[in-house]
Amino acid sequence: MIKIVIQAILAFGGLYLLFIGLLALNQRGMIYHPDPTPADPAEADVPEMVPVPLKADDGWPVGGWYAPPRNSDKPTVVFFHGNSGTVGSRAFKARALLDAGFGVFLAEYRGYGGMAGKPSEKGLYADARAVLSWLISRGVPASRIALYGESLGAGVALEMTRLMDPLLVVLECPFTSLPDLAPPYVLPPFAALAMVDRFDNLSKIGALKVPLLVVHGEQDETVPVAMARRLLAAADMDYKESLFLPNAHHNDLWDHGAGEKVIDFIRRGGK
Repeated sequence: MIKIVIQAILAFGGLYLLFIGLLALNQRGMIYHPDPTPADPAEADVPEMVPVPLKADDGWPVGGWYAPPRNSDKPTVVFFHGNSGTVGSRAFKARALLDAGFGVFLAEYRGYGGMAGKPSEKGLYADARAVLSWLISRGVPASRIALYGESLGAGVALEMTRLMDPLLVVLECPFTSLPDLAPPYVLPPFAALAMVDRFDNLSKIGALKVPLLVVHGEQDETVPVAMARRLLAAADMDYKESLFLPNAHHNDLWDHGAGEKVIDFIRRGGK
């Protein structure tokens, strides 16, 4: 009987380790859902934006779409999108930001929108650094750059605040960390240790010292709104605001008025 129990435990343990191994090998396929189709600014209703080809510091080609602000005293919004789609699917947000007079850089990631390579946390950070370095080299100071992170892009935006002090930060549907986001039936005990890409936003937000706006939908089925509230509580700065929309989900915040709040926050410089 004892032998049978030991064999069962070993068999279960072997299956569990196999599952962890498969998770480790395939985790990025579960995190990132890039659309490889190139998009065109004119077709996306932002004809004034131009594609900017760049190269990350690890050699991969990256870039995005850019249009300068209407006046030099207006900020430039650098937008980091979520884990699916392309910059083209966020062009409606860029349209509203451009119409408000802001400059906009829709940052694209490796593996997305016709870019070569495969996305990873480290890679996305390198892509973002390339965008910000290009803007600063063009005479746009960090103090005139507003970082906007959408879902997974919130992690990219927060990481960039460790390298620079932007004008402000907007986080749309942010999560505390990727391991926190996975439900227990998908990520059983100890499996989080196998996760390479973590986007640990909660550990970073306490060091943020520039104005912050958190926007989230109360009906979000992808990222629980409790995570946004936890991040907001952990943020320790003089100027922080939030907008929790009672009827919004994960991808429709701008249909519920989020855009107006974002534009007003950026116009005020977060103050």
